[in-house]
Amino acid sequence: MAAPAAPPSVHPVDEVLPVRQLAAFGLQHVLAMYAGAVAVPLIVGGAMKLSPADLAYLITADLLVCGIATLIQCVGVWRFGVRLPIVQGCTFAAVSPMVIIGTTGGGLPAIYGAVIVAGLAMMLLAPVFGRLLRFFPPLVTGTVILIIGVSLLPVAGNWVAGGAGSKDFGAPKNVALAAFVLVVVLTVQRFAPPFLSRVAVLAGIVVGTAVAVPTGFTDFGGVGDAHWVGVSTPFHFGTPTFHGAAIVSMLIVALVTMTETTGDFIAVGEMTGRPVQPRSLADGLRADGLSTVLGGVFNTFPYTAFAQNVGLVGMTRVRSRWVVATAGGILVLLGLLPKLGAVVAAIPAPVLGGAGLVMFGTVAASGVRTLARVDFAGNHNLTVVAVSVAIGVLPVGVPGIYAKFPDWFQTVMDSGISAGCITAIILNLLFNHLPGSGSSAPEAAGTAGAPVA
Repeated sequence: MAAPAAPPSVHPVDEVLPVRQLAAFGLQHVLAMYAGAVAVPLIVGGAMKLSPADLAYLITADLLVCGIATLIQCVGVWRFGVRLPIVQGCTFAAVSPMVIIGTTGGGLPAIYGAVIVAGLAMMLLAPVFGRLLRFFPPLVTGTVILIIGVSLLPVAGNWVAGGAGSKDFGAPKNVALAAFVLVVVLTVQRFAPPFLSRVAVLAGIVVGTAVAVPTGFTDFGGVGDAHWVGVSTPFHFGTPTFHGAAIVSMLIVALVTMTETTGDFIAVGEMTGRPVQPRSLADGLRADGLSTVLGGVFNTFPYTAFAQNVGLVGMTRVRSRWVVATAGGILVLLGLLPKLGAVVAAIPAPVLGGAGLVMFGTVAASGVRTLARVDFAGNHNLTVVAVSVAIGVLPVGVPGIYAKFPDWFQTVMDSGISAGCITAIILNLLFNHLPGSGSSAPEAAGTAGAPVA
């Protein structure tokens, strides 16, 4: 009698972990992205001088759609969703255009009309971007991943100093708290048992917050004032209106967002050992478009893959998409239960900064690891990396460098990720693909999604 066949092995991306681990790892992802998630509605609503009640509404709506968008991306519905551990959040690329539209071009209804059109355009363009995957060899993907990590480090730096705009920005006590959290994260990762080492960021945030409360960094007084239940209803701020200029600016944002998201998808594919293919890339971008349409309907903004959480995947080596789907479920709860959101919002910025230094540095290091597979001998690949990183870091190191340029140019180039990605693609074509450029090395011209050892 033949022995029974062994059950097929499950890829780590599809592995369903025990409930306790799903909850812990999922919460860790939520805490890593929360500050970035609420920043966009705070900035746009603040610029439009909305009331505190309307600001709170924008935040809860954002968290709700963040959760729904993350579930669509991770779990997948038909041809929507890349089915990788990807957290979705509002894109910062849309902030400036939305502020201009909201303050001078028709208010929130005009923003939401443009957002809905942009989301529909993203769904239509998704297959086109899927066919462009061959232009993302390791030379380009490694450079883009490196730029993503380097571009995020100033975000962590602002958190370390106390949060941009805080009255005590740069105070030694803020840096000290962030350093303490960093030490806790590293200690847990190095000396704790395997399960605990994978929630090192969560442990650092919990311990850091516990220390922050008695030392006066934060308090949970706002939790008592928050409502228990809050449901975002469609078109709460009025029926969307459609203005040509607003739509054009948001379409530019859509192209930038799709470029950034492509880089994030490829980065996570490299880290998880499941290379992104043209079809899965198109499915993921199509989900971005659907989420953006939902954002316009449910009073929030365009959505994209959150680079903050890419680093967490690389650092913890937890590759299950069901972990991030759990994070999506937690975000839905935060959007429906404002009191829970107020608890998370009380975590002080320096605590997030200490954890962010590790996570965002991990993204940059992953880019370096990918570039280690590229042949730099006898070709121009080093020039491609050097110029792309320089262009990508320029708006990060010198904010406002493009302030006197047209709005459409600022939308594209003020994002270091999109600026560096576009530069890397163009230079790779120039030096490795155009006639007369010479034959490119296999490592430079290979498939984008080859797993990293």
